[in-house]
Amino acid sequence: MANFSKPTVPRFSVDVYQNEFLPEGGRDVSAIVTVTSTGGGTGGGFVDGAGGPGGAGGSAGVVLMVDCSGSMDYPATKMRGAREATAAAIDTLRDGTRFAVVAGTHVAREVYPGNGRLAVADEQTRAQAKGALRGLSAGGGTAIGTWLRLADRLLSSADLAIRHGVLLTDGRNEHETPEELRAALDACAGRFTCDARGVGTDWEVKEVTGIASALLGTADIVADPSGLAADFTAMMERTMGKGVADVMLRLWTPVGVEIGFVKQVAPTVEDLTDRRTEAGPRAGDYPTGSWGDESRDYHVSVRVPQASVGQEMLAARVSLLAPDPAGGDPRPLSQGLVRAVWTDDLAMSTSINPQVAHYTGQAELADVIQQGLDARKSGDRDGATAKLGRAVQLAAASGNADTAKLLSKVVDVVDAATGTVRLKAKVAEADEMTLETRSTKTVRVKR
Repeated sequence: MANFSKPTVPRFSVDVYQNEFLPEGGRDVSAIVTVTSTGGGTGGGFVDGAGGPGGAGGSAGVVLMVDCSGSMDYPATKMRGAREATAAAIDTLRDGTRFAVVAGTHVAREVYPGNGRLAVADEQTRAQAKGALRGLSAGGGTAIGTWLRLADRLLSSADLAIRHGVLLTDGRNEHETPEELRAALDACAGRFTCDARGVGTDWEVKEVTGIASALLGTADIVADPSGLAADFTAMMERTMGKGVADVMLRLWTPVGVEIGFVKQVAPTVEDLTDRRTEAGPRAGDYPTGSWGDESRDYHVSVRVPQASVGQEMLAARVSLLAPDPAGGDPRPLSQGLVRAVWTDDLAMSTSINPQVAHYTGQAELADVIQQGLDARKSGDRDGATAKLGRAVQLAAASGNADTAKLLSKVVDVVDAATGTVRLKAKVAEADEMTLETRSTKTVRVKR
């Protein structure tokens, strides 16, 4: 079992980076909002109603969903790797964590503890759970929505501060319709977060990334089953480091200001615009999930009313809030201001903030990779070459070395600076799926 220090309460800060200067009549304002949480994640802190660690409802709950469909036996290393990875994750649970294991096929079955509730992690229950894993075998279909709904029922059976799922699949969701999966995701969104992993190369990237996106978790490929245990251990360590759940980014705007978009842009690109829930006059909340010791960047774009040179206004107020366990108003954690100032100084009004420019490029990078891979799959070689060439150019310009390396396995790079590339004649399926799965990962701007 991993050792965790005494829980502590995370502290949040909000920093705003922007060029607030607009030309006369200018209306579009962009800002990068950096949210940083410190002092709580490494201790695995959980916040109670009084704002301190521990207490009622101060524990974490984790449900491990393991694909046990028939395809997990081909090759047999997948099922063996899944059992070993789940055991490694169980070993990483700290004492007091509530947990359960679910076997997923065309139905969802409780493997441990099996009584419709969650076990409490200690030396005995961890050993029992790992013993139950030996009974996992492959057979049946795949209906991921049923797995998620069972995880939701289990996680709702206890009063928890952190609710999290881990989902492993090796195939396509063939035994329920896309609408049924979407309904399950809609039902589970906001109730728990979920990391999703695809093992091998027979699963659908957009399905797995869509699950993680809807449930504010991470998605990745583990092409070789032997890498599952290390991946699951790292995932569980991050989960044990979460200190505050259900944190909301609240955007308040004055009369006449229109919201263009709200996006997370680091460590991954995630458009939150359509996830807004109204929070009073001219205010809306955007979900950010659970936090440990970490920093994330958000791109906020608003359109302000026209104004004359010399005028200035508050364009938006960005606040970070956590729910009140007692059911009262959300607790403010930190806030930052987005401003607009009109000037006739051309140099000031045309200057692009480096953070805004960087993340605009990173968002475009994610888009053109997806467009290029889609074009490649459809046989549009010219379109694929153009889009993936632009991706190589953006990755090189922004210093995104990891994405550049993944792109080099799909295209031959002639000139990265100009985006001149040639499509490779043969591309390993795992390389193409890795690029697609990790296309939204960004590199932080250098400040």
